[in-house]
Amino acid sequence: MSPSGGDRSPSTGRLGIYFLLAALVMLFGSSIVGYLVIRSRATVWPPPGMPGLPRGMWVSTAIILASSATIEHARSAIRHGAGKASGTGMAVTFLLGLAFLANQTVNWLGPVAAQIAAKPNVYTFGFFVLTGLHAAHVIGGLIPLGIVTARARAGRYTAESHEGADFVALYWHFLTIIWVVLFAVLLITE
Repeated sequence: MSPSGGDRSPSTGRLGIYFLLAALVMLFGSSIVGYLVIRSRATVWPPPGMPGLPRGMWVSTAIILASSATIEHARSAIRHGAGKASGTGMAVTFLLGLAFLANQTVNWLGPVAAQIAAKPNVYTFGFFVLTGLHAAHVIGGLIPLGIVTARARAGRYTAESHEGADFVALYWHFLTIIWVVLFAVLLITE
């Protein structure tokens, strides 16, 4: 109990999302550190014959930044009592998540078409692992985002009760931040 008499401890759900995000920070952080260590030990980077990052990575960045804005707009609508109307913002976020994955697929197909996958090396491995790890988490995020979208459209969130939407928004913002960091690391080390 706090001195004012109210219990200020986080809910089980909030504590759970914090633990999930902490675990993901460790996962992505260790993946990035591993990539940087390998990159620092390479005598030539990128290996001869390897193209630079696909230009579509900039498009992916714009898409995920836009999706973070739309989910925040939807969450704000819920907090201000427009729970049912927020379903549109959640649906747009969901579609932007799909657009991000579609664009990433195009980004991956470019290197594959250039037969980079046929010449395995740490450069391409790092690209595919880092971006693939992120894409897997976007796919995982689309599932609860779809559920939250359906609930928002059905008017199940109110200004007083919207934890599920908050949790999904926190996770989605995390994915956006991680993408920006991953993209920056890939750009800087190119």
